[in-house]
Amino acid sequence: MDRRHFVSALAGATMAPAVLPQFSAGAFRRLAEANEAAGSRGALSDRAGAPFDPRSLPPGSAELMANDESFWEPIQRAFEVDRSYINLNNGGVSPTPTHVVEQMIRDIHFSNEMPTIHMWQTLDPRIESARRELAMEFGCDPEEMAIVRNASEALETLIFGIDLKAGDEVIVSNQNYPRMLTSWRQRSRREGIVVKDISFPVPPPNMQTIVDRFAAAITPRTRVMEITHITNLTGQILPVHDIIAMARAKNIEVFVDGAHAFAHFPFKRDELNVDYYGTSLHKWLMAPVGTGFLYVRRDKQKNIWPRMGADPELNENIRKYEQFGTHPSANFNAISTAIAFHRGVGADRKIARLRFLRDRWAKRLLAEGNGRVRILTPLDSPNAGGICMFAVDGLDPVKLGGWLMGQHRVINTPIVHAEFAGIRICPSIYTTLEEVDRFSEFVLKAMKGGLPA
Repeated sequence: MDRRHFVSALAGATMAPAVLPQFSAGAFRRLAEANEAAGSRGALSDRAGAPFDPRSLPPGSAELMANDESFWEPIQRAFEVDRSYINLNNGGVSPTPTHVVEQMIRDIHFSNEMPTIHMWQTLDPRIESARRELAMEFGCDPEEMAIVRNASEALETLIFGIDLKAGDEVIVSNQNYPRMLTSWRQRSRREGIVVKDISFPVPPPNMQTIVDRFAAAITPRTRVMEITHITNLTGQILPVHDIIAMARAKNIEVFVDGAHAFAHFPFKRDELNVDYYGTSLHKWLMAPVGTGFLYVRRDKQKNIWPRMGADPELNENIRKYEQFGTHPSANFNAISTAIAFHRGVGADRKIARLRFLRDRWAKRLLAEGNGRVRILTPLDSPNAGGICMFAVDGLDPVKLGGWLMGQHRVINTPIVHAEFAGIRICPSIYTTLEEVDRFSEFVLKAMKGGLPA
């Protein structure tokens, strides 16, 4: 593919030349090498000049490429990471591809030369390009897409922005993100709303179990539910569409925390039928830290107050949620470059690779663990992605996690929940097979010899 067609495919052929992100030669080279290796199984363009849609590939094509190291090795080299560590906590925050960082740094330097001109008059207007690209990826109108700094800001805008009165009920799960639970409980202390927690097993026997748990908590005073698209604990994907359909029939609003979902696995707004959705972009989209989005359906915007004051003329304008003062324009503009990289990899190929890496370590531990290993995340199922939690009978997860980090520099996430405990493991597309295998060997070693006292 020539350079013009390659740029068109990466950028989705949607950005005007004046706002097209600048790609380093390395960025082109890494993705071009990967797609050349992929050949007819997944080239970036299915016809000259046409943006490639991974969903147009024959069934199973992405899965066939999941273990094709000739495709993934060049992509791994698009990241500058400290390989003295094995980073298996990419669900918290992910390294950014080198050329995305370079784009941000160029804009920081440009802004710093004359901020009042370069930042406010050049970079700020260019953020509209990032808004359009995000809206395209999510499947909504750009006028429903607010660019914010993280999922917490997005969800807290919703939590504190909806009008509630004393006695109104909100239903959450005890597997929701702690910051969101803290925010709801502050409203409860301050205003007298009632926050009700529901629980569901990990992994659940079926998706209807989760829907039924939420439905059973509803009373005539229920006004809002806040749910996660995928939990940050075990990586369980929730039946968002079915929960929303159930709640909407009872005139209950549903806020969706998609912090770990967007760009992790492919989906569009209409597949979920959401009215409200917030996410971080520094996780699976691999955009710079300090980037996220808040989606609010057009006819709902007038009912959600912004967290910071906005003029009444913005009551039905998505930009009222961006009124938080001087903001990191360089970070926001780098979102477009991160989206281009994501498209170059291919959403279907990305989730296939993440599941392949997950299964490589999880199924090995199950096979060689003599019945002591429990996986708390559904495998061989569409209801989980690259995030996976495991526990080992006889080994404390906090001590095991500390040993993995302290002795072997394996970054992991021990989690102790009221109802379960284990270690969360999140490889990424830059993670090598050798790193995954070394992690597995370390765990098997601990199982065999125990941990130091």
